Amino acid sequence: MTAIEAVLALLARDLRAFARSRSQLYSSVLFPLMLLAILGTGVSEGLDPRNIHDYVTFLTPGMIVMTALFSSTFSSASYYQDRDSGILKVFLASPHSTRVILLGKTLSGVIIGAAQALLVLGVAAMIPAIHFSWQYGVLPSLAVTVFAIFFLNLFLSGLGQLLASKISSMQGFHLVMNLVLMPCLFFSGAFFPLADLPVWLKMLGRVNPLSYGVDMMHLALYADGAHGYFGLPLDFAVVSVLAAAVFYFGTSRSVSPDR
Repeated sequence: MTAIEAVLALLARDLRAFARSRSQLYSSVLFPLMLLAILGTGVSEGLDPRNIHDYVTFLTPGMIVMTALFSSTFSSASYYQDRDSGILKVFLASPHSTRVILLGKTLSGVIIGAAQALLVLGVAAMIPAIHFSWQYGVLPSLAVTVFAIFFLNLFLSGLGQLLASKISSMQGFHLVMNLVLMPCLFFSGAFFPLADLPVWLKMLGRVNPLSYGVDMMHLALYADGAHGYFGLPLDFAVVSVLAAAVFYFGTSRSVSPDR
């Protein structure tokens, strides 16, 4: 079996496991849509319409990013399940390198997360209360959105694998992921425009990788301005470079079957 075949075999294994977990699929789609309905109808009543003219549509990219975030966390946690069941020892005993094994598992997290995020996008597009602007035209705007979703999942899955190598327990992994990623989600402009936040929160938003992915999707779907908060060229550069770097380091780490 070649390295590519090994990666594809690991990828297919994780995708089959996800397909059998109906509860994970349903909750990953229903939870962001539920928040969209609650926050979109409740919070929008207290917002200044001069700043956000359609809060439900503004909130949708944030819910898509949140879907990717949760999906990457759950997918990375499968490392601990494989370790505790002993299957990780079998993988490591194969003639393939550790990078091949981690590449297969990380790519499965990317694909699962991207599929769930795109499913939320598709459902949201059919809701009458959500009015996507498609600033660049439907197909180019969709391409920008898919790019942002894919590279954000690449970043988050790589980060999950990187943290999994340093944390011995699944409980500790979930706590650290929530501690790191939940503030990133809130400071990303997913729930409120970065321009309306205090200066210290704006600074956090500028160093937050998720902010650039959210900005890309706001530009494509919400169209609150021709240039967004950072600008599309900077969004592309930051998201792609950071995602590639974190993905590389996440799949290059050493693995111990007992830790």
